[in-house]
Amino acid sequence: MSEQKNVYRIEAKRHRERMDIRDEDPEKAAENFFAAVRPNPGQIVAAYWPKGREIDTSDLLHILHEQGFQIALPVIQQSSKVLKFALWQGNDDLVKGPYDILQPSINANTRYVFPDIIIVPMLAFDRRGHRLGYGGGYYDATLDFLRKEKQVLAVGLAYSKQAVLFNLPAEDHDQPLDWVITPKDVHCYQSDAKESV
Repeated sequence: MSEQKNVYRIEAKRHRERMDIRDEDPEKAAENFFAAVRPNPGQIVAAYWPKGREIDTSDLLHILHEQGFQIALPVIQQSSKVLKFALWQGNDDLVKGPYDILQPSINANTRYVFPDIIIVPMLAFDRRGHRLGYGGGYYDATLDFLRKEKQVLAVGLAYSKQAVLFNLPAEDHDQPLDWVITPKDVHCYQSDAKESV
């Protein structure tokens, strides 16, 4: 199945490179996130800093910061697939980590946290709440680890054009999403609220 996923990844990357995203405003995705997920002020929200053609998360991050949420960004560990999440104050320096992903600069003052909501990057998503990631397995391993410790919401952020009409291949270790938020629509996959908002 991993070979099939690799073929899908290649095609999903090509599709994302060709997408016309002028009508998909990331600020609208941030609005949809707050309207649908409705995070509580005491919750810790982890997100990622966008790379390449990923949907821009900076609007959402800045709104979270302005509203007083604790925000964390992922830090890749060389020794484990489980990500660590470092608190980020909105204007803290970011440095290039593995895969050239921007992450907080780690020092003696770094505070690691266990987030309540994790914004997850993706190449594509389907109607069942499965995502096609980049193949590293970091988010699946991290969600598996955290969900054994506490209740964690996994929220995919994407362009609406990243939706696929077929079921993506899913293996036992793949962690499902609770929500997918796009600038145009919201999809809820929680068992107690299956409808799209």
